[in-house]
Amino acid sequence: MNKGKYTYEYPRPSVTTDCVIFGFGSDGLSVLLIERGIEPFKGCWAFPGGFMKMDEDAETCARRELEEETGLKADYVEQFATFTDVDRDPRGRTITIAYFALVKKAEVTGADDAAQAKWFRISDIPQLAFDHDRILRVALKALREKIHFEPVGFELLPDVFVMSQLQNLYESVLDVKFDRRNFANKMLKLGILTEVNDGSFRPGTRDAKKYTFNKDSYMLMKSKGFRLEF
Repeated sequence: MNKGKYTYEYPRPSVTTDCVIFGFGSDGLSVLLIERGIEPFKGCWAFPGGFMKMDEDAETCARRELEEETGLKADYVEQFATFTDVDRDPRGRTITIAYFALVKKAEVTGADDAAQAKWFRISDIPQLAFDHDRILRVALKALREKIHFEPVGFELLPDVFVMSQLQNLYESVLDVKFDRRNFANKMLKLGILTEVNDGSFRPGTRDAKKYTFNKDSYMLMKSKGFRLEF
């Protein structure tokens, strides 16, 4: 076979993508894992992912593998790190490009080379295949940094929510506890929450006020840049 003008005899590592998918519900922050149905690490838990095809870019690969293995589609994924340790994959020299996403938890089913797919609470993560324990640590660090610069509730909370749900979200991500009154005051001062008056809140009672995100205010604040300190 004729070789192209710029073909060189250099070893070529394989490239994979892995998706760290965070979900939020009444039980706090969770992450989506798949049980590997093939070797290596058959029967072990790992992140959805796989080898990149020659005709796709990394994000396309990440989205394809996520959907093939779990049935889940993410509206937005963000690349957060590349992992290049020489011995990270027993199949050979493999570089992985890692993405994370924030989604509302939904039913998932294992498919393709995943025996099953399942949500795990952050506090109950099993030992993971390959170097995915490290990938999770780096992903959590990236998410916790991101939450200081961007409110993440758009992706993880219902359209209308109460302040306790927002506080629970931030506490789950940051692994801390906040004073209820101080947290509410800080969030309201940002100007990105709009109170929803649906007639359910009764002054003088313990009924919780309801809010929605003011996307215009949020986008303006995001464009100017801000840091939310706790």
